[in-house]
Amino acid sequence: MTTSTSTFTTRDLLSALLVVIIWGTNFVAMKIGLLALTPFQMGAARYVFAILPLIFFVRPPRLAPKWVIAYGLSQGVGQFGLLFLSLKVGMSASLASVILQTQVFFTAIFSFMLLKEHTSRALIAGLLLAALGLGCFAMSSLQAGHANDITPAGFVLCLAGAAMWAVSNIVVRRAQKAMPDFDVISFIVWCGAVPIVPFVLLSLAFDDPATRWHWTGAPFITWVAVAYIGWISTIAGYAMWTRLLKRYPVNRVAPFSLGVPVVGIASGMLMLGDTIGAWQWGGVGFIVAALVCTMFGGRWLDRKA
Repeated sequence: MTTSTSTFTTRDLLSALLVVIIWGTNFVAMKIGLLALTPFQMGAARYVFAILPLIFFVRPPRLAPKWVIAYGLSQGVGQFGLLFLSLKVGMSASLASVILQTQVFFTAIFSFMLLKEHTSRALIAGLLLAALGLGCFAMSSLQAGHANDITPAGFVLCLAGAAMWAVSNIVVRRAQKAMPDFDVISFIVWCGAVPIVPFVLLSLAFDDPATRWHWTGAPFITWVAVAYIGWISTIAGYAMWTRLLKRYPVNRVAPFSLGVPVVGIASGMLMLGDTIGAWQWGGVGFIVAALVCTMFGGRWLDRKA
């Protein structure tokens, strides 16, 4: 239940900051894992770690199976499958943490088209700023000097991953209408079982046969990275975030997500040696400005009115 005050307790403030750090450094862990695993192997391993051992102790959510399957495929195979491919073929951890945040705007567009939700002036302004940011990233991907940081294929795949994240958000909204009080942790855990078989089949179909068994010889650091993504980022991160959403208004919790790309950029530069060029900094600036405009622009316009 949402609290009557919007003032964060010290414990909840630390919890929110911890989630930002976890989700921001999550991209570094993905890059490390992909050094030894193919994107499809990484996807299967991520969700095996995410559901074990909780799936043996958590009851299935009280939802129609179609919502569990739809979310598992869109968020698992769609969002993370495309993101892992992006990181493998040409996308730095730093830039992925920013571009993936465009899911906010894809969600708004899909909500307007599919759910007939209202579009505010602040959101429209944010979409325009985000479009400028994506234009900067597109220009950067075409420059040979940044071939290791961002490629056209990596950029498109990462953007497609953000769009699939938005699709999974729409699935959650539709599921909430069908069953408003479903248990979120149960939902996350059981949805995590859905992508495992598709990822294994994709690996068998598209991975080079010479790489299919490389995972058996993956170094210890690879499994640490996968465990971090599966247990810490997925289960612990979403559990803490959901708890905050239940205790405080959404407009007090959501702004913390602005810290994710900041941590993502910092961790990528410090831990992986990522470099960011002028076009990329321009893209980062426009995307962050778009997120700020979307989250806070409505209040500013209301006060001005």
